[in-house]
Amino acid sequence: MASITLDRVSKTYPGGVRAVQEASLAFADGEFVVLVGPSGCGKSTLLRMVAGLESITGGTVSIGGRVMNDVQPKDRDVAMVFQNYALYPHMTVRRNMAFGLLRRRRHGGFAGLFRGAERRAELAAIDRRVDEVARTLGIEPYLDRLPRALSGGQRQRVALGRALVRDPQVFLFDEPLSNLDARLRIEMRAEIREMHRRTGATMVYVTHDQEEAMTLADRMVVMRGGVVQQFGTPSECYGRPANRFVAGFVGTPVMNFVDGSVAGSTFMGGGLSLALPAGRWPALAAGPVALGVRPDRIRVSAAKGDIAVTVRAIERLGDRMDVVLDAGPTRLIARIENDETLVEGGAARATLDLASAHLFAPGEDGVRIADSAG
Repeated sequence: MASITLDRVSKTYPGGVRAVQEASLAFADGEFVVLVGPSGCGKSTLLRMVAGLESITGGTVSIGGRVMNDVQPKDRDVAMVFQNYALYPHMTVRRNMAFGLLRRRRHGGFAGLFRGAERRAELAAIDRRVDEVARTLGIEPYLDRLPRALSGGQRQRVALGRALVRDPQVFLFDEPLSNLDARLRIEMRAEIREMHRRTGATMVYVTHDQEEAMTLADRMVVMRGGVVQQFGTPSECYGRPANRFVAGFVGTPVMNFVDGSVAGSTFMGGGLSLALPAGRWPALAAGPVALGVRPDRIRVSAAKGDIAVTVRAIERLGDRMDVVLDAGPTRLIARIENDETLVEGGAARATLDLASAHLFAPGEDGVRIADSAG
């Protein structure tokens, strides 16, 4: 396996479109890194530059300490799993999984492998490797089927298997689960994570789904507009977001933001006046800020709470529910346990847990203001 180092990597398309802007990142040997962000943020472009499928405008890409800028994709010892499976429709599952290994052999194609004892031994070794991976992924019964006879989840397992049989230095995944339904996505996430634990391989995974990123990643790269916004563990990106964009992108439902200002230890904005926790922001200067509170850090009750609110909507999720609240001109979303006493259109009380809140500099890209915890 191998580490990956990106040193000021950039990609600019004709016409001056900057898809990736000086990304400097280091992925450790055996790490599972997820690139996440909204559509068009540059995450797939960055992955394709690691694979060699996209040329680099500036900077260097290194795999295992070797600079790969001018190395052909086939010589980088990486395996890539695509969104659209990319299976050969006329080949069986076994042939699809073995194809990459057969192409890499020096004998040239399928027919050459059947001439001579050495070649037959190579074919037998490939078959054993395909059987081993197929058992691991639960697709052994389908090895003699064509792709059209498989479900979407089974096809995705074949695509994963084709990558696994090669035993490359690095696995690259470009939104491989986006074509699957919700249940299959959860199942396949678990299988990919198990595959990573079993192989110890270096894996880089692209998704626009922040929940998928949070569940899979050892560390995640949050991108926007071709720029890396934060690189850290899921807990760091969720609990200590670098800026307002990361805070709003990571987490479901999204973080509540209230624009306002501070004077002393009081936040005022959106019709709210809130006393900030003593000592939480010891060096906070008076001026404009944005307050951020996670939905699960808002308590709602029919009778108890600091703020009078109106319940605008309730979305029941089984053991929990999301409640849309109006606190004067400010709209908030809270995620709470089921409470049958709350009704749409009714009055209620809410309390914001300011001990776990965040303050950001003003503006859509405002950085998080450091608190007593750093």
